[in-house]
Amino acid sequence: MKKEYDFSKAEQGRFYRPLAELDVPVYLERKVRAALAKTANKEKRSVSSLVNRLLRHDLQIAESLTVVKR
Repeated sequence: MKKEYDFSKAEQGRFYRPLAELDVPVYLERKVRAALAKTANKEKRSVSSLVNRLLRHDLQIAESLTVVKR
């Protein structure tokens, strides 16, 4: 590394993208991943789509529980 860097020609916000969506990596336990892969293969779908479907279902359940508690 240099002792000093010249930022005199730097441009603030050059790479900022306010509407950019990021894919967040999700790390699954080995056994969970294997079980999901097995189910996804049976259903002829990707593990990603299976996980999304399961999470959407869980979110619906969680939402229904919070509505009941109010």
